[in-house]
Amino acid sequence: MTKENDNYTPIECGLHSEYELAIMHKTKIILSWIDSSNEKQTETVEPIDLITREKQEYLKIKKSNTELSEIRLDKIIQFMPVNID
Repeated sequence: MTKENDNYTPIECGLHSEYELAIMHKTKIILSWIDSSNEKQTETVEPIDLITREKQEYLKIKKSNTELSEIRLDKIIQFMPVNID
C-alpha cells in the first residue's frame, strides 16, 4: 500500500451524490484525475462503485479496455457525464 492516504481531503456531499447517480444510471463519464505518478489523466470511464477504505473514499471505474481501477475521490479534478443524444 502506498502513502497516498496521507492528507486525504473529503469531498462535498453534493459531488458524492453525483457519483452515486452516475453509478446507479450506468452513465459513462469523462473523468480527469491526478494519478499516483502525479500526472493528469483524462478518460471516458464507467463508474462502478464507491468504496471506503482506511477512512478514504475511492471511485471504482471500468476503463475502455475493461481494466478496473480505483481513483481516490480527492484526486479527481473534473467529472462530466457523457451526453448520448
